Amino acid sequence: MAQPKTGLSDMKSMPQAEAGTRPLHPSAVKAALVSSVNLQSATNDAEAASALEYNPTIERRVKSDGSKWGRRATDRIPIVIVDDDPLFRESLRLNLEDEGYPVQDFDNGFEALNYLGERADIGVVLLDWKMPGIDGLEVLHRLRATGSRVPVIFLTVLSDEIYEEAALEGGAVDFVEKSRSFLILLKRIALIETGIKAKTSEDLAASRTPNEQVVGDLTIWADSKRAVWKGKTVELTVREFDIVVMLLENRGHNVTYREVYDSVHGKGFLAGDGSEGLRNTVRAIIKRIRQKFRAVDEEFEEIENYPGFGYRWRRGPGD
Repeated sequence: MAQPKTGLSDMKSMPQAEAGTRPLHPSAVKAALVSSVNLQSATNDAEAASALEYNPTIERRVKSDGSKWGRRATDRIPIVIVDDDPLFRESLRLNLEDEGYPVQDFDNGFEALNYLGERADIGVVLLDWKMPGIDGLEVLHRLRATGSRVPVIFLTVLSDEIYEEAALEGGAVDFVEKSRSFLILLKRIALIETGIKAKTSEDLAASRTPNEQVVGDLTIWADSKRAVWKGKTVELTVREFDIVVMLLENRGHNVTYREVYDSVHGKGFLAGDGSEGLRNTVRAIIKRIRQKFRAVDEEFEEIENYPGFGYRWRRGPGD
C-alpha cells in the first residue's frame, strides 16, 4: 500500500532509523533485520552471505552447519502471514519465529491461497485487509470456499466495526488492530493453539478437566475457549465465547446491551452512532452467536431477548 503502516509497536525486532537520518529503504531494512537478528555471530559481509540457507521443511533460517538461529524447533503450530507491507511482515515474522513458531509469509493473496491449498497443517493465518490484487476479505472467502477451516485472524489498521463484523461473518476467528501490542496477538494465537491441540489429543467426551464447566447441554473450556452444545462443537470466536460465558454467569438474569458491548470493546468505549449504534452492534453479535448454535441444533433457544434492555441465558430446571 502507498500509505505507511504501523502497529504492534512492542515487537522486539522492529528496526528503527537513527534520529536525523532518512528512513531506511526496504532493501536496507531487510538487510538490517537479517544482520541484526539472525547474523549476530557473523563477523563480516562474506560470512554473512554464506551463513544462511533456507530449509523449506522447517521454514526457519538455519546456519550452514544445520543449527538454527534463535530458539530450537518446537511443536508449535505453523503460521502464515499475508501482508503487503514488507517491513511489517518481516518484523512480525522474525518476532513470531523468536517465540518458536514456524512462519511462512506472503505479500499477496494469490500466492497465499496456492500455498494454503497444498498445506493441511497450518495452525493460523494472520491476514491483512487492504492488499493489491485481492483484499483480505476476498482471500478469506476463497479460502472458506475450498472447505478449509484453518483459523484466520485479521491483523489490520482498519478499526471501524463494519470491517470487524464483515470479517467475523466471513469466517474469521478474530480481528486484531495493528495498534494493539504484540503480546495481545501472541495471546490470541496461543488460545487457538491450545484449542487445536486439545481437539487433536482426545475426543470431546474424554475425562473432565478442572476448567471444564457444564451448564445443561452446554460444555465449555475456559482455557481453550471451546464450546460444545449437545455433543457438537460450536465454532465461536474468542469474543463470542466471552459473551456466552458472561450470559451463562448471569443466567436467568438480564444482561444489558452496554455490558455485552463493554465485554467486546472495553468499558467506556463508544464508536459511531452513539447508543443506537451500540445496540445495533450487540444485536449483530448475538445474531451470529445464535446462528452458530443453531447450525448444530435448529431448536436452540437459550438466548432470550429482553426488549429495550438486553439479553439473558435461559435458566434451566436444575439451575
